[in-house]
Amino acid sequence: MRRALYPGRFQPVHWGHVKVMRWALERVDELIIGIGTAQESHTVVNPFTSGERVIMIREALKDAGVDLSRVHIIPIPDILMNSVWPYYVQMYVPKFQYGVARNPLVLRLFKDAGIEVLVPPPYDRSKYSSTKIRKLMIVGSDAWRELVPPSVAKFIDEIDGVGRLREVTGVDE
Repeated sequence: MRRALYPGRFQPVHWGHVKVMRWALERVDELIIGIGTAQESHTVVNPFTSGERVIMIREALKDAGVDLSRVHIIPIPDILMNSVWPYYVQMYVPKFQYGVARNPLVLRLFKDAGIEVLVPPPYDRSKYSSTKIRKLMIVGSDAWRELVPPSVAKFIDEIDGVGRLREVTGVDE
């Protein structure tokens, strides 16, 4: 069984993330999606809970026609010690042989731990960025909706995610 870990915060998950997930699933039998900073929510950079992110990722993958039986979605709290992070993550997830990332730090940490890396092709980061999506939400633009799968936009609406984000930034005071 060839299995890979794709870590990220997914705040929120967007089409760029989904593209990477599909790319990884073309190369391995199963994909572990590690939801980082699982302990934090209701902040500007981490507005959604880990449970909300689990639902968003599942729904996004359904929108993309991904076989969910090949995917594990696991929240992982931060450890804040980079050199031991790959070993710490291994306590939370099923055994994996590959790390999926483009982030230079994550790539280095995987390599230092002896984990083979799969580097996906770049997607349009100027367009697909969770930071950009959150900024669009904060300023009240609906342009963020085209950057995420339809089910993710629907879920964010159901939990009043935009309202939450605007409140924690003080925009709605």
